[in-house]
Amino acid sequence: MNANQDTKVIRIHTPQDAKRTLICLGFCGGGTAAYHQWNESLPPRTALAAVCYPGREGRFLEDCATDWDELADDATATVLSAIDRPYVLFGHSMGGWMAFEVATRIERGGAQGAEALVVSSCNAPDRGLTERDMFPAQHQSDTELMTWMTSHGLMPEHVVGDPDLEGMALELMRADIKVRDSFHYTPGAKVRAALQMLSAADDPVIESDAGEQWRGVAQGDFRHDVLPGGHFYTPETWRLLPTHIAALNAPAGVAA
Repeated sequence: MNANQDTKVIRIHTPQDAKRTLICLGFCGGGTAAYHQWNESLPPRTALAAVCYPGREGRFLEDCATDWDELADDATATVLSAIDRPYVLFGHSMGGWMAFEVATRIERGGAQGAEALVVSSCNAPDRGLTERDMFPAQHQSDTELMTWMTSHGLMPEHVVGDPDLEGMALELMRADIKVRDSFHYTPGAKVRAALQMLSAADDPVIESDAGEQWRGVAQGDFRHDVLPGGHFYTPETWRLLPTHIAALNAPAGVAA
């Protein structure tokens, strides 16, 4: 892996005897930091990597993506560069749609597909972007966005109270909202990999029939698991989320 790829694929945990990799895609306004919490809850012989989108962390000097297709092109190329063993693809919220997009693009392109796709806290992509999905919203004030980001744990302590860092966090959030709002579904797209949906019991964003909606874009095995909490679950549930990913507990090459 070259130095440029090092800024795109953050190798959080790489045991020497790893048999598969959990590759994670970010949510709106987020980076890779949220996935560092998963080190202690990974099954044995599981590597953990996160895709860093442009405009943040080690890619801070790069321009943020301006629309859905631009970010999808970047994320797909980054995931392909990260594949060195069987892998499970994970995405939360906007990242769930991006993970679906990347998985189907890779399958159509004939490269090594994921053993399983895990989508978390997002409605099915084939229904398109609705007002229900557009939160936080571009029209909200900086104060409203800051409140949302802080209440959902997206503002590290060292950022809160620093006007420059808060400004950068808000700029990044608005850039991601713009990308999310340009989301579009490729008609007829379905994923061949085993598909698992995770949702929270108290998440007002997720529609009551979201599980059945996701089942409709799955060509293979499908399961839906409901966990405690709101859109980001409870802090403890998030910390232990890998224990709820069925494919990580299956033998390599077999998706549960």
